Amino acid sequence: MSSKRERNDRNRAFSGRPKDPARTAEKPARKGRDGGALARSDAPRATRNRVDPDHLIWGRHPVLAALANPARKGMGRLIVTPDRAAEIETGGLAPHGHRPEVMDGADLARLLPPGAVHQGFVFKVAPLEGVPLAELAEPAEGVIVMLDQITDPQNVGAVFRSALAFGARGIVVQDRHSPALAGALAKAAVGATERLPHARVTNLSRALETLAEAGWRAVGLDGATDVDLADALDGSPTVLVMGSEGDGIRRLVAEHCDVLARIPMPGGFESLNVSNAAAVALYEASRRRGA
Repeated sequence: MSSKRERNDRNRAFSGRPKDPARTAEKPARKGRDGGALARSDAPRATRNRVDPDHLIWGRHPVLAALANPARKGMGRLIVTPDRAAEIETGGLAPHGHRPEVMDGADLARLLPPGAVHQGFVFKVAPLEGVPLAELAEPAEGVIVMLDQITDPQNVGAVFRSALAFGARGIVVQDRHSPALAGALAKAAVGATERLPHARVTNLSRALETLAEAGWRAVGLDGATDVDLADALDGSPTVLVMGSEGDGIRRLVAEHCDVLARIPMPGGFESLNVSNAAAVALYEASRRRGA
């Protein structure tokens, strides 16, 4: 049996040997389905061309709403199909000077996540920044929607759409637990994210304290309470606090609400999707204000 010293000497000798040229030669190019060489940069073509969806808006209504938003002036890259480019030019649909780049529909689709329906419109632009909370708080009138850790883009987009439809002042989200106002969210909102202000805050409980000092009353949606929403609303400036479907409103946020209320469901179904619940609550709040 060889000694440890002899084994170490052999290891040092092995590590110092020149490498076999055959092992270090450049690997042959990958072959495509037709047998031809496939360039390394061409292999993941669709993935390479695709852009971060947080910096994309697609679909007719979301893109046209973004183009009409004065805050977007001088921002972004508008990419459309040839027929949409003609429509934009003749219809004056880009009032803030955006000049469309033309691309065919198949290439346009490669920029987007799989299954995204672009309708010939893509706008590459950074998500909108939120407004200060004080801008939503003053004057204290109407309804504000607060979303507690609702992270699904489709749901958040649908809430924006309902909030705009029922005349809400704006939406408050937590900075760390909410998706960017772009991509699938903007598509679901159908342009509402461009027209309805939102505030991003670090702490929802402190935000509720700030709103309370400004004259707002917080009503949290909670299916476990015995108070019906219609009885909880009194027509005063109201913050409707919506929690995630799984966990609901977090305990500390709930403790900062003036009242917790439920949407009565005589059909016996346990709960509604959060975007549907928001639409019902917003309708009830708007009806109460008009009473």
